[in-house]
Amino acid sequence: MLAVAASLCTATASVCQRLGAKGSEPASFDARLVFRLARRPIWLLGVASMILGFIFQLTALHFGALALVQPILALELLFVFGYLAVAGRSRVKVRRRDWLGAAAMSAGIGIFLWLASPSGGRLHAPGPLWLMAGLVTFGVVLAALAVAFGLGDRPGASRSRRTAVLGAATGISWGFVAAVIKELSSHLGDGVGAVFSTWSPYVLVAVGAATMLLASHALAAGPLAASQPGFTILDPLSASLLGVFLFGEHIRTGVVDLAGEALALAIIVAGAWTISHSCLILGEDGYAPCLPDRYQVPAQRKQLRELDYQPVGEPADDIHGGNQQRADQALTLQGRVGTRIAERAGQPPLP
Repeated sequence: MLAVAASLCTATASVCQRLGAKGSEPASFDARLVFRLARRPIWLLGVASMILGFIFQLTALHFGALALVQPILALELLFVFGYLAVAGRSRVKVRRRDWLGAAAMSAGIGIFLWLASPSGGRLHAPGPLWLMAGLVTFGVVLAALAVAFGLGDRPGASRSRRTAVLGAATGISWGFVAAVIKELSSHLGDGVGAVFSTWSPYVLVAVGAATMLLASHALAAGPLAASQPGFTILDPLSASLLGVFLFGEHIRTGVVDLAGEALALAIIVAGAWTISHSCLILGEDGYAPCLPDRYQVPAQRKQLRELDYQPVGEPADDIHGGNQQRADQALTLQGRVGTRIAERAGQPPLP
């Protein structure tokens, strides 16, 4: 129950922080974004819920094994989709396959962690390994930022793609934070003085603040359904890999275990592909087939303006000069509107 409560709190945190960050999408990386968001009560409520979820998680790990707790924490993704389905039901059509995609990703990461069952290892990781892990993580995050903020200059790029990249980078960064917490926890039995005489609390503050800033960019960039899979899936995956690399933890490598782990990863990939076509993502990008009837025509008009669409043989001034009747005729006669909108969103048209 503690692990379920932790999942519910972290899901609530993501939803509240997304609501607080909505409308604050930065054009580039902005170090002051967190300070602007901190003025919004709903965002602060999300931070409080995240802290409460962290407390529940630590308590659950105190009473239960990691192999049992971590798979339950993957329920966070389903809770987030539940929030989105309830809160956005008047704006977005939620299809059955959206739920299947979220369930597949949650089940996949849960099965993988249960089968791998990282265990054993040393209490402290050598300094050179920490340096290498930090540099690799930092490089991955920098590359993700370059890709994310470079997408806005490319034709056909969508907000959801940038959001997904930032969400993935945030998940990897949270995994590194988890590894630092593990190093810090190994010094707790030596007293407060011993803890603050090591590097781990200072690195934890610095990396935690940077990851919070990165998460704020992911939440402000676009749909929560695009960023949340990266938070939920890549956090435990990267933490598990770092546990093996840094602390020498062991995972099950039997033939049956490896086959099951590979299958679990395949389920995660299939779920991610399904979610990438979800109306919870495409709807926020204005993809008309994902919207209720009363929103479809306005969304199509907006997309046509963004695409600089005009009927073949007609001068641009006929539409851009304010001739709304001509624009409506274009919507009616042009059968490829849905395809063009899907191309703009970077997705194939839905049936």
